[in-house]
Amino acid sequence: AERTGLTEAQARQAIDTFAEIVGETLAAGEKVSIPGFGTFEVRVRNERIGTNPQTHQRMTIPAGRRPGFVAGSGLRERMRASETEQA
Repeated sequence: AERTGLTEAQARQAIDTFAEIVGETLAAGEKVSIPGFGTFEVRVRNERIGTNPQTHQRMTIPAGRRPGFVAGSGLRERMRASETEQA
């Protein structure tokens, strides 16, 4: 809110609206690309065998669609720059 000049309520509403739009777009099977930041996309996971950590029994984990994020080059560059500053 401080950096944008918006009130906290307006900033919260903007973030909530962004998350809602990304969720709706992913649910429709489409990608959301933000240049310089990254891409949100749907990833399909196949059915697989896993282990219940409490009972240690083997179980089948069903196939499903999950959201994924790939960082864009601008975000990766900012992260590299911050790593060199901290070193």
